[in-house]
Amino acid sequence: MAHLTVGVEYGMHCLLWLAGSTAPVSSRDLADFQGISPSFVAKIFPKLEKAGVVRASEGVRGGYLLARTPDDISILEIIDAIEGEKPLFDCQEIRGRCAVFGDRPPAWATAGTCAIHAVMLRAEKAMRDCLASQTLADVARVLDRKAPPEFSDDVRDWLDERGKARTRRPATPKLPP
Repeated sequence: MAHLTVGVEYGMHCLLWLAGSTAPVSSRDLADFQGISPSFVAKIFPKLEKAGVVRASEGVRGGYLLARTPDDISILEIIDAIEGEKPLFDCQEIRGRCAVFGDRPPAWATAGTCAIHAVMLRAEKAMRDCLASQTLADVARVLDRKAPPEFSDDVRDWLDERGKARTRRPATPKLPP
């Protein structure tokens, strides 16, 4: 897990709103709601769907729903779905390139795991363990404590209105005979 991109932030914010929704929500509506790029969000959701975090719903009022409860979706799972399982540190085995060694580093210099890599592996394990222990529900509970109670209703109403607007068809003008 190298540097986490903005895709993780966008995806997590979108998933927070899905956590409180019982109806499918389009990726465009999720992007518009937060003032972020609809095309970027549209690229994130297939990754989340492939990982089993969300499921797609077809049709005019289609969109995405969580595939499982927020308590069953870890933050690590979301990050790995969006970013892929990249290592935090990519050891280049520099320890064997010391100029003193010439072309043949001694066995002691390259035996076992590089000491720097070992530190990075421990740090990565600690970070992954921490992220695995936190769920989407944990993050949603923090938001619920911070926001006034009516905020959830306002969000639900906004998303519902957007969903209903997708099903309304403009009246077709009658053509003269």
